[in-house]
Amino acid sequence: MHMKTLGNDQLLDDLESCTLPRELWDHEAHVRACHAALARYGTTAALSFLRRAIRSYNETTGTPNTDTSGYHETITRYFVMAVAAAGDADIATILRSSACKREAPLWHWSKERLFSTVARRTWLEPDLVRLPWVVRAHTP
Repeated sequence: MHMKTLGNDQLLDDLESCTLPRELWDHEAHVRACHAALARYGTTAALSFLRRAIRSYNETTGTPNTDTSGYHETITRYFVMAVAAAGDADIATILRSSACKREAPLWHWSKERLFSTVARRTWLEPDLVRLPWVVRAHTP
């Protein structure tokens, strides 16, 4: 099976049931899962779904969720926000966008901050460049 032939619903179902072949769980699959979960659940519920599904999938496929491996909250939340910011764009367009490149989070976070235990466990604000789609309250 190839990722491009796997439909969005099937990708989410296979991720949730932990039956997605390990070799197919890569950056593209992560972005596609964000896109599919947003379409199916909406922003808040999509993030909740992905947290649960990715952690479970990792444990089932031999990737422990620890301080140095497995589920990463800041990266997953970044990609959910990046995909959500793309609006109604199709997945091919989203995958080509600079915001959804594998290295895109490192344009906003220093390597030390992004790969810290805190960033892996919780949302950690960027320390380099503000995210373009995050609206911050005006402070006088």
